[in-house]
Amino acid sequence: MTVAFVFPGQGSQTVGMGKALAASFAPARAVFDEVDEALGSNPGAKLSTIIFEGPIETLTLTENAQPALMAVSLAVMRVLEAEAGVDLKREAQFVAGHSLGEYSALAASGAFSLADAARLLRTRGQAMQKAVPVGVGAMAALLGLDFDVASAVASEAAQGEVCEAANDNGAGQVVVSGDKAAVERAVEIAKAKGAKRAMLLPVSAPFHCALMKPAAAVMADALKKVNVRPPGVPVVANVLAKPVADPAEIVRSLVAQVTGTVRWRESVAFMAGAGVQTFYEVGAGKVLSGLIKRIADGAKASAVGSPEDIAAFKVGRA
Repeated sequence: MTVAFVFPGQGSQTVGMGKALAASFAPARAVFDEVDEALGSNPGAKLSTIIFEGPIETLTLTENAQPALMAVSLAVMRVLEAEAGVDLKREAQFVAGHSLGEYSALAASGAFSLADAARLLRTRGQAMQKAVPVGVGAMAALLGLDFDVASAVASEAAQGEVCEAANDNGAGQVVVSGDKAAVERAVEIAKAKGAKRAMLLPVSAPFHCALMKPAAAVMADALKKVNVRPPGVPVVANVLAKPVADPAEIVRSLVAQVTGTVRWRESVAFMAGAGVQTFYEVGAGKVLSGLIKRIADGAKASAVGSPEDIAAFKVGRA
């Protein structure tokens, strides 16, 4: 097996994602129906309605975007299973996801039920938003600096506040997160140290840093109430950049992920080093596919999210 399936994170959401898939395939419709049932109306609109019809402002709310992206990824996965005969246990060496995408990977591999994944991500999104008052925190992308330099920039910028490397996305793309003033200092320091670009990101909260400790406590409590099974496929955890299989370790890594760095570059490098040559990005967008091609030299990466992508996937397997 030289294949991995990966699942996108926040920022890949668009109004209408998954709509054509649901119109074309019953297994996709079943996923959206199950997620709607698990979450209920919030408030007054089903999540599938928000996904398919918007508005984008409502979809982008963290508490909606997180379960929405998972729902689209799992809808694609179910169609791949039904239409293309995909069996993750048989043909995937690993699965992995970026931030919330790790929940999608765990659901796809059988560690979580679909309903539990949806409820956990709704809770996660709400907890992350509530952890820090709006305007107090910020995130910034530092482009053209390697991870060690970007981490040093964050440390220099902190000055007694929080400023940490939140996402090591690879290809010279590092995101820092923390108190707004500290993150703004990091942008200026990064420019002085030769960053190609350094800019604040339009996010609602400072994810993956110490300011998220209240959200980590909420998730620790929520995960205690969920049945976590050993995954059918090794799941490469964000905070470890290596596979986890023990349910207790899965829970620990998910709690740590709320405040910890998303080690995407190392995760992809690990999978490539273990022999993975082909990556399929399952769900909305193509962000991870682009990163993977720049991280793993010679790797093939393609996004599967539409009926046309499903058809192309089937042709590629023929």
